[in-house]
Amino acid sequence: MATHKPAPLSLNVVNREGQTVGSVQVDPAEFGGKINRQLLHEVVLMYLANQRAGTHSTLRRGEVAGSTKKLFRQKGTGNARVGTRRSNKRKGGGTAKGPKPRDYEYHLPKKAVRAATRMAILSKLQDNEAVILDELKFPEIKTKQMAQVLNNLQLQGLTCLVGLAKGEVDASQTVYRSARNIRGIEVAPAALFNAYGVLKPKRLLLTKAALEELRKAKK
Repeated sequence: MATHKPAPLSLNVVNREGQTVGSVQVDPAEFGGKINRQLLHEVVLMYLANQRAGTHSTLRRGEVAGSTKKLFRQKGTGNARVGTRRSNKRKGGGTAKGPKPRDYEYHLPKKAVRAATRMAILSKLQDNEAVILDELKFPEIKTKQMAQVLNNLQLQGLTCLVGLAKGEVDASQTVYRSARNIRGIEVAPAALFNAYGVLKPKRLLLTKAALEELRKAKK
């Protein structure tokens, strides 16, 4: 039985003024061909778990201050039967089975994590949540310049991940510094993308060079 091959995606390439200056054809197979939502879910949970500090701690009944003596005799006082002041039933007592410091970190197979990253990028391309820019560089560090580009691309006010190719990262430190004061905007090398970082923002802004780098990335 023949399998259905997804149709190529035609993506517009725009300049900093938001004008279409070309297009690029992307084969979904270059990013895995299909989206496995269960895998994406598991990888996102892994990233979130690995970010947890795990420093939460409560005092058990053996750790709180107070006497271990029974408050009063078992019978004859007219009171309910109670134990020590440290009991979790009393105010100021210990916590029953409360959390203790622990390490939440775990890792899925590297191949699965790389596949999830490609799927996350494909989902942005298919859902029209990605913008392909011909190039992105500034002659000087100016937050106003970056804000103007985002406004031209109708991305102002939206959370956005900006991806640059390796060569652009080396030459475009001004882009990082121009964007760092804009809330919700993150600039990162395309080679360091992960599924959580791609899916979290509303939009994905890629330079044409970064897109080509992602298409040729090792699977």
